[in-house]
Order: sequence, then structure tokens, then C-alpha cells
Amino acid sequence: MKTYRSFATKLLTLLGDAQALRIISPGYMPLSIEDIGISDEGHRQISLCHYGEQNGDLMRDPDMVFDLMSFENQIVAEPVSFRNDYMGISQEVYRYDECGNRTHVNPKLKRELKSFAIMWFKNLQAQGFFDADVKKERLS
Repeated sequence: MKTYRSFATKLLTLLGDAQALRIISPGYMPLSIEDIGISDEGHRQISLCHYGEQNGDLMRDPDMVFDLMSFENQIVAEPVSFRNDYMGISQEVYRYDECGNRTHVNPKLKRELKSFAIMWFKNLQAQGFFDADVKKERLS
């Protein structure tokens, strides 16, 4: 849970009080972060994404969605999906029934997304996306 608490802290630090932001660190693809609403299970969801462009279309490279929830009186963020449009990849950790309730988990993917998110946050830190003077454009 320590890792998931760290994810939540980083996401909430990046987003601040905005609904959606584009963060620009010179020399790198802009980073978009957006509060995308509430899941069927009642968890706040935040998307973290780099966008590229191909033939005039925006392409996610990558996009991860995190569920924020309370655990032992602390906020944690669990990565629940991964998408990379250039690679044609769209992955979900959980499957849901017609009522929106979780029915199955993919434990291997859950571990892979956790590992990827650890690496991605380290890279974002090194690339200056967490710097106090980084340029942030409020999108909503």
C-alpha cells in the first residue's frame, strides 16, 4: 500500500485544484492529467497521459487511469488501465458485470501496471514535471 499511497500523493500534487491540466516540461511531450469522474464502484478516477499526434489524430502514448480510494484513513491510487494507441494496446486490470461490479482481476497485469507506474513517475520527476516552476495550462 505504500506504493499506492505514493501514487496518490503524486497524482494529487500534479493535479492540484484543477479538473484538467497540461504540464509542459521543455524537451518532453506534454503531460495531461485529468479528473475523469467517478467509477461505477464510487472511486474517483484520474487519467495521466502523454499525447502524440498521427495524421491529425491525438494518440495516447501512454494513458493510465488510476482509481483513488481510501484505505486505512489514507488516500491510495491503484492503476487500473493502460492504453497506448501507437501500439494498439488497451488493457484493463478488472472485468465488470452488467451492473458495473468487479468480477475478475488480472493479477499479472496489476503487477505490470504497478511496476510501469513506478518507473513512469520516476521518469516524470527526472524530466521536471514535478518542478515548482514547470508550466501548467489549466484545461478546465
